[in-house]
Amino acid sequence: MFYKKKKALPERLPVHIAIVMDGNGRWAKRRGLPRSAGHSAGANQFRTITRYCNQIGIKYLTVYAFSTENWSRPQEEVNALMNLFKQYLEEALTDFREENIKTRFIGDLSAFNDELRGLIAQTEELSKDKTGLVLNIAMNYGGRDELTRAVRSIAKSVHSGETAPEDIAAETVAACLDTAGQPDPDLVIRPSGELRTSNFLIWQSAYAEYYFTPLLWPDFKTRDLDEAIHAYAKRSRRFGK
Repeated sequence: MFYKKKKALPERLPVHIAIVMDGNGRWAKRRGLPRSAGHSAGANQFRTITRYCNQIGIKYLTVYAFSTENWSRPQEEVNALMNLFKQYLEEALTDFREENIKTRFIGDLSAFNDELRGLIAQTEELSKDKTGLVLNIAMNYGGRDELTRAVRSIAKSVHSGETAPEDIAAETVAACLDTAGQPDPDLVIRPSGELRTSNFLIWQSAYAEYYFTPLLWPDFKTRDLDEAIHAYAKRSRRFGK
């Protein structure tokens, strides 16, 4: 059997990659498995891709793990996802301890139970001084919800007299987002064949390059990430100019 030789990565790597981890349920259905099995397979692939991004020098990785709309899924599936989150967080406190990865969580975390929020806080605290990849895990996240929370924060600042309405600028909004202080994503990857953004990083991805693939997330390997990076490197980014 002959294998294609792995191409060297281009010199121009994206600083920030964002991924919509989509297709877990369909992956399981095609194999006659429960949807929870697809989410488990997707979680394993998430770990692999995260470690690989750190190895090749990606500075920021944001993954869409659970949206504000996902609560409407069948309760059994939601429960399975919550158990997976708990398992990941427990593993992150041990397995990822030796990894040079700084983990952050974005989204409205108030919706999770005390145990999950406690594990989230521990994970962030233990990794806060890491200097490698910054991993953002979007949980109970929605772009519209994030912007709504940012507007509320700005409105409170105006009401208190701390901010004048005429001083509100794009930078004011960006400073109130969950990713404040981080560069916007350069490359957004959407597996599963869907051609939509699904309420993910609405503000931050205004000038991101998109890469769509029909592969379902559990089938998305490191070589597929390489292909996305090569496609990105070939594009000319003009940022509307």
